[in-house]
Amino acid sequence: MTLTDPRAFLTSLFEAAVLAADPYAAIKAHLPEKPKGRTIVIGAGKAASQMAAAFERLWDGPLEGLVVARHGPVERCERITVLQSAHPVPDEAGLRASDALLKRVEGLSEDDLVVALISGGGSALLPAPPNGLTLADEIAVNKALLASGAPISAMNVVRKHVSRIKGGRLAAACAPARVVSLIVSDVPGDNPAFVASGPTVPSKSSPAEALAIIAEYGMQLPSAVMAHLKTEAADAPDPTDPVFARNEVHVIASARVSLEAAAHKAEELGIPAVILSDAIEGEARDIGRMHAAIAREVRERNRPFTRPVVILSGGETTVTISNDRYGKGGRNSELLLSLALDIDGSAGIHALAADTDGIDGSENNAGAFADGMTAARIRAAGGDPRALLGGHDAWSAFSLADSLFVPGPTGTNVNDFRAMLVTDD
Repeated sequence: MTLTDPRAFLTSLFEAAVLAADPYAAIKAHLPEKPKGRTIVIGAGKAASQMAAAFERLWDGPLEGLVVARHGPVERCERITVLQSAHPVPDEAGLRASDALLKRVEGLSEDDLVVALISGGGSALLPAPPNGLTLADEIAVNKALLASGAPISAMNVVRKHVSRIKGGRLAAACAPARVVSLIVSDVPGDNPAFVASGPTVPSKSSPAEALAIIAEYGMQLPSAVMAHLKTEAADAPDPTDPVFARNEVHVIASARVSLEAAAHKAEELGIPAVILSDAIEGEARDIGRMHAAIAREVRERNRPFTRPVVILSGGETTVTISNDRYGKGGRNSELLLSLALDIDGSAGIHALAADTDGIDGSENNAGAFADGMTAARIRAAGGDPRALLGGHDAWSAFSLADSLFVPGPTGTNVNDFRAMLVTDD
């Protein structure tokens, strides 16, 4: 197959991956049985309003509820209230939303059903500092985590021990009602307790583990937070507690399923596909160089895969901010700029890296496209791609190259999507 428009091809793979994580189809396959009592819908995350709207369309009985989405466009709901708060740094609206969620599940009975619709991003959307701490403290924790380079699993261990709602506490507040959690996973390995820091899914960890993570990554946290982590108040609910005995947890969409859908789409279009992994973690620029090395090996030596081929991967990389001087961009754009520098001048390599929620970092792009001429286009437009990478300013670099990928918010979130097309052309 001759590909005359590699960007259109890569975009079609992204669209197939997002469609595979569509909330409506995923929820339809996991509808719980109707209860004797009330049905209460709660939730939080980047896909919260889309999941809530889908549940409303699918549920033919009475229901009520409240979910928390990030600021920006949301899906309209008739019976479920949609509140909005900030991501990736919490705000006052999130504090009010957390309190509203906890209040909504007060006074339930064992005949009631709580359906929790959880997706990535919920950690920032649901700030709820414990007694003795403030929103400013939780914001400081979140900023330190985002700049630390720690993997999402480690971040969420810290978050759950500095919260009144994470680490299963929201599910505990629903007792004695039964809680069914429907989760769109954005974490490597799809551990549901790590998605949005597990507000309805308790897991085993301790404040001591949180303190060890803080020390390992050199985080500077407020003294009040450090003092809190040394008290029993920081303990999270035990997953073996009988309060959780009737609860169910279902991961209804994930990076694995989305990458398989993208691979199927590529093969429909006549291009063989391979999936490296759906759980790649690490520093974004290092993972970019690794992907570039694989693409060059295929291009130059026809190994470990035979041209033409599209190489897919997912997971969640990190960006470590070592100083206060940084520009615009997110982890996918940073990864791709690193890749672009390492394939500079190479023919027959085209790549897309994007966040499946449609937003990468602080701007309106999901990610970007790159090929062997991207770095040259940046230089021709007056930019220094290596300096822009050093300043964590990948958005500006790809803007200069006219290579930003802007599909808009997708209504789901199964983390990072990467596709590298290597051809004979």
